Amino acid sequence: MTRSKAYASIQNSVKAIDWKLLIFLLFFLNVKLAVKLVALLFIYIARPDFKFGFRFKNSRLPLFYLIVIGIAFMNWIIAGPTFNMNYMLVVSTGIVFWAACILAIHQVKMAVEKNDPLVIHNTLFLFFIINAIASYVIYTGIVLETGTINPFRYQGNFQKYFMGTGDYIKGISFDTSTTNAVINAFGVLYFLDRKNAGMTLLCMFTLLLTASNFTNLVLCGVFAWLFIFSSNKNQKSIIVVCLMLIVLFMVKISPQNNRYLQEAYSNYFNNIPRGVNKNVITANFDIRQNENGMISEAERKQKIAKAYIDSMDKVIVQRRLPKLADTTPASVLLMKAEQIIIPPPNIHSDSFQHKNDTTLLQKRLLGFSGQQSSVFPLANQLKPAVKLPGKIIALQQTVRYFQQHPQKIIAGAGIGNFSSKLAFKATAMKVAGGYPAKFAYINPDFESNHFDLYLSFFTRQEKLHSLTNNPHNVYDQLLAEYGLAGITALVFLYFFFFAKHRRKLTYGIPILIFTAAILFADYWFEQLSVIILFELLLLLNIKETGMQKIATHVNA
Repeated sequence: MTRSKAYASIQNSVKAIDWKLLIFLLFFLNVKLAVKLVALLFIYIARPDFKFGFRFKNSRLPLFYLIVIGIAFMNWIIAGPTFNMNYMLVVSTGIVFWAACILAIHQVKMAVEKNDPLVIHNTLFLFFIINAIASYVIYTGIVLETGTINPFRYQGNFQKYFMGTGDYIKGISFDTSTTNAVINAFGVLYFLDRKNAGMTLLCMFTLLLTASNFTNLVLCGVFAWLFIFSSNKNQKSIIVVCLMLIVLFMVKISPQNNRYLQEAYSNYFNNIPRGVNKNVITANFDIRQNENGMISEAERKQKIAKAYIDSMDKVIVQRRLPKLADTTPASVLLMKAEQIIIPPPNIHSDSFQHKNDTTLLQKRLLGFSGQQSSVFPLANQLKPAVKLPGKIIALQQTVRYFQQHPQKIIAGAGIGNFSSKLAFKATAMKVAGGYPAKFAYINPDFESNHFDLYLSFFTRQEKLHSLTNNPHNVYDQLLAEYGLAGITALVFLYFFFFAKHRRKLTYGIPILIFTAAILFADYWFEQLSVIILFELLLLLNIKETGMQKIATHVNA
């Protein structure tokens, strides 16, 4: 009897999860494009249905996707290099990306329509558990490799991890750590509204492991909105705990990320040239150097203090060394009789310093830009003289482009011609995935603007390879390549598609606000990743709240 009950319980648990949807999410979020296509093939074999339900009024799916495909096609016919085979492949690839978005949201919509909301909630619960497990398995591997529970402070192995540890925590998608951070931020907001403190904190811990400063800042802004306008006493307590965890992580676990934020703030608002860290004193600096080509007075004092401390350390060590035979190894320090203490390794030695070796990709990009120095003025400067983040400069380039080409402002420069993952991919330089070299395509407008900007940062030292310097940005993409028509479609045919149900949205509102902000971070639609999770959460929220209101009305 007990066995039969246990079996029935397991059977009910299995039935309470949409396994097809779960498998689809796990594979579709994978970084490999081939795996994403396999995910779409799997779900359409499992649920063959192509009734998308697009309508001008009360459309079942956002018309945004059809509009951008239409704009891309019309741009190609009217103003594009129509008979350029390489560009035809670019246009076709771009349309396939948008079509994949339609196929994905259609399946998500069907899953929500055909299942009880509880089934989708159980599926999402398991999805976030699997993603957390994958993240912690990766972190455990780093801990075993480094031999320390906190690799964020581990400077060995040429600082392979250290402040960059979060870059390795990619979760179930194996994509960038930013992707994992966004997924977990969705989880934090979703479980917070569902009053599941345990899962909220689990997603928060996993988010912190990615060390995504941008995601943390956006999430803090959403927390502030929730705390003031839309949370009860228990939710406020959890929000406070999450904020305290962020502070604890920045101060104790990874203080170098805190210093990085402070430095970035100083760089942007105190007119300090990009790439220059005023708190770092190069070992070869002469203490007597001044600001006329050298160091400031504050830096000179810091240098003197450091030299004094180093000299005192040497004196202390020499006093503690007993007068033994010259054969005594220098690395062995005898503190007391019959007690041998081996000093810890010197973290200032070469093996503890970050290696700024030029990667194969950087060499390829440097060679490419060097051959066309006139086309890449920013990339071929000896030093990055810009004082603004790359994303801001990218937007400035887009505005300047429209000032020079006002006829393009309505429909944009055309798909793959100015600002998109596709534009980077089509270079065949492997900066955004693979692409057949014989079909490489680089539009001159993209080449002299965003590509030049990208090269100017990402061919230099690694600390410039940040999200803030990457020109990737959905708003910039839609404005530059689809014009005012594209950006208008995003606002009124995509965001408003969900926002018009605002009276039915609970966790959907903060997730919508969060998503609107993180679209500044990457070309998320072309990534074919986190957008599908956003759409699932919003569609689920609209359905379940609508069902609750109907039930309340019937009972009344």
